[in-house]
Amino acid sequence: MGSRRRRHHHHGRWVVPSVAPAAAAFAAAGLLLLVVAFHCFLSLPLSDASGGSRVFRRPNPPFLLNKPADVRRNVIGAVDFAVPSGGSKLGEELWESKAAGNFFGCSNATKQFADAEAVTKSDRYLMIATSGGLNQQRTGIIDAVVAARILNATLVIPKLDEESFWKDASDFAEIFDVDSFISSLSNDVKIIRQVPDRNGKPPSPYKMRIPRKCTSKCYESRVLPALLKKHVVQLTKFDYRLSNKLETDLQKLRCRVNYHALRFTDPILQMGETLVQRMRGKSGRFIALHLRFEPDMLAFSGCYYGGGDIERRELGEIRKRWKTLHASNPDRERRHGKCPLTPEEVGLMLRALGFGKDVHLYVASGDVYGGEETLAPLKALFPNFHSKETLANKELAPFLPYSSRMAALDFIVCDRSDVFVTNNNGNMARMLAGRRRYFGHRRTIRPNTKKLYSLFLNRTSMSWDTFASKVQTFQKGFMGEPNEIKLGRGEFHEHPVDCICAKSKGKSVQSRHHLVKGAGEAVENHSIDGELDWKDLDYGEHTPLGRGDSSNETESDDVRIGGSDIPELEDMMSD
Repeated sequence: MGSRRRRHHHHGRWVVPSVAPAAAAFAAAGLLLLVVAFHCFLSLPLSDASGGSRVFRRPNPPFLLNKPADVRRNVIGAVDFAVPSGGSKLGEELWESKAAGNFFGCSNATKQFADAEAVTKSDRYLMIATSGGLNQQRTGIIDAVVAARILNATLVIPKLDEESFWKDASDFAEIFDVDSFISSLSNDVKIIRQVPDRNGKPPSPYKMRIPRKCTSKCYESRVLPALLKKHVVQLTKFDYRLSNKLETDLQKLRCRVNYHALRFTDPILQMGETLVQRMRGKSGRFIALHLRFEPDMLAFSGCYYGGGDIERRELGEIRKRWKTLHASNPDRERRHGKCPLTPEEVGLMLRALGFGKDVHLYVASGDVYGGEETLAPLKALFPNFHSKETLANKELAPFLPYSSRMAALDFIVCDRSDVFVTNNNGNMARMLAGRRRYFGHRRTIRPNTKKLYSLFLNRTSMSWDTFASKVQTFQKGFMGEPNEIKLGRGEFHEHPVDCICAKSKGKSVQSRHHLVKGAGEAVENHSIDGELDWKDLDYGEHTPLGRGDSSNETESDDVRIGGSDIPELEDMMSD
């Protein structure tokens, strides 16, 4: 900044002492010109109808990204950089992968996989009580089918969670098509609606809880003895209770359940289709964004977004719901890529990747922390902003009292979108990522939060072109390309590698991402968990089962983080 001359107030006028009249007039005219120019510059909108660049201004607190307090004070009201309103020239490549057509979903059973009628034992009944929100329960339902197959048991239609944070009283038949579920899997597992009565009364199941990510041998050694003795066993809080390390045929069974047998009821499908068609009517193609920026998500994550004492107090109160939750280090969480991007950051990432302001955005989200003030920068970047509420409104009335049915509608629209952007790594994001891979590797974008953290922190020190170039570089490997699947990493529902085949000279072959082993052998190349967070840990897998109380329920150690028990920690955060 240039030096400032000292000014004095004299008889109601501002004067500059010891300056010749001509020089003073020249200086006053120049100063007036600068004031007018600066005022016009600051009043420019984000974009105009001509599609030119406009200055992007950062909003006032509570969301100033994650800069230190002294930096935030310096940048409030400051001009950052010119953000173009138009998209890139990548065209179709931006919306879909060139390599997607080389792969397809393949989940048919092999000849070695015997028919259910030949292996199911008539005196074994497996019951399941799921846990969590819609997509966490979906995971449990899929794995329940496989568990029944491992145990050669008849599966009873799973009982959905009606008591956790989500408080949804819907039963299985109100969300999923029971008849389709039973008939589609008839060759794999025998499924019934309820256990047959004994002596005119329904039998009382023996309840037990098994460790997270239990292997086939784990089921055979822990559950089978109880099943042989009691005949009817119910596995409680059934979420992530089946390992990623299974035989190929069992993995393919998982895919048959997830992608073919488990379909929503007609009312949900019809409403979902209505939402999709209304998006298509507004624009030939659209982006679906799973924003996940609700207060509970931010509170649990322990992340901080620059809102000062107000944010710390508000989120701190919510965080008290988990009395034994370990203390967080917000800066470390952000550095390690554990925090969701702000809506503003998501918008800047998409613009940097090449999506213009004319793109239509469907946002799947609950109540965003900070409300409209938080969403304003995203809406400024993408004014064609939609949600199920804006698309349907009164038609949603039958679904509004049920969180799982509302989540199912978002699931359908996100699944059918041309580009899906996930701002978290929860169950809905994982389920959709795997489903979109299975059905043609449709474009799925996951922010590289670890790398983008430092870029957003320092974006005021670079031009837009430099910023956009860095975003595009950091996002390589996070754009849903077929070759992004890394052997030995990730969770199966997100990376269903045993169910992806490659086209080769008119023939279908196992995807090159696989290390194919002989029939019946365990395929472990995709199952060695790497840097995963609390949602993936194998809690208590090697802990012996302890005896329960008089309820006859046997369970393993509950979830532990930092040495403290955290009951139902995933129920709220997972979907």
